[in-house]
Amino acid sequence: MLLAGSVGEDAAAMDFVGDGSGGSPNDRILIAKTDPITFATDHAGWYAVHVNANDVACAGATARWFLASALLPESWGEADVDRLFEQIVEACTSLGVSLVGGHTEITGGIDRPLIAGTMLGEVERRRLVRTGGGRPGDALILTRGIAIEGTSVLAREAAPVLRERGVTDELIERGQRLLFDPGISVVRAARALCEALPDGALHSLHDPTEGGLATGLWELAEASGCGAVVEESAVPVLPETEAVCRALGLDVWGLLASGGLLAAVDGGAADRAITGLRSVGVPAARIGSLVPRAEGLSLKRAAGGAEGWPTFDRDEVARYFDEAPAAS
Repeated sequence: MLLAGSVGEDAAAMDFVGDGSGGSPNDRILIAKTDPITFATDHAGWYAVHVNANDVACAGATARWFLASALLPESWGEADVDRLFEQIVEACTSLGVSLVGGHTEITGGIDRPLIAGTMLGEVERRRLVRTGGGRPGDALILTRGIAIEGTSVLAREAAPVLRERGVTDELIERGQRLLFDPGISVVRAARALCEALPDGALHSLHDPTEGGLATGLWELAEASGCGAVVEESAVPVLPETEAVCRALGLDVWGLLASGGLLAAVDGGAADRAITGLRSVGVPAARIGSLVPRAEGLSLKRAAGGAEGWPTFDRDEVARYFDEAPAAS
């Protein structure tokens, strides 16, 4: 029986009731997630594991098993394939996940690897978390900061342009390292919240990705049937992110946001949630609240500007690579 799999939910939750004899449902729920890596990156295998593990963790679950279908360009040799699967195995090992299957082939007509990953995990029935579980009055909490992944991607792929526009090598290198430190994984943060809060206090978890934090917040609110009020001044922005966005003319609110975890928790449990996160070395801040849906979405600008909600037709990373001139 499907328990969660609607629009707005990033992973499916499935309940297996045994032999059909009418007995009690199993205590554990199976969580399934699939996500592809289609952009050019020298860490495609590592990405494929972590982006899928993030969404399993956002269901309150522990990732257990991973499958990868790898479509590889004709230009690839044996060393390239070995490196890809070394990344996958290393990432799985770091999360306690078993690589249990998949498919590999050389595919004509592509110029970069395309990796479709599937992650399976388990969660106790009472601890299942849905993106759509938020309620009016909930505190919205963000870990680490905004646009960690987008900053790192641009620092890695657009370094020559950033240098031309005055960004220092030291800032670019720090931006590049964000991919691994603090990294795009939100698994530890999700586990910390699940352990720190009593049953019923953690209402929603969400891993904001394409379209940035603005889109991730909209997705959480929409799935929950709520509106949201967010304080721009409360949202942590790393200096590397500020420098990259300023140099490239990008809006930080629409930039790839993996690395920061969004949570909606009972308003009275916000301090306990933040303390639990900080106890495992994950910085966090309350950035706003969920409100009744009729109140809509409101971003209260730090500079006193318009309080409308920023929207993006596509992620700012994709817009940059489609529109930006090459470095000289």
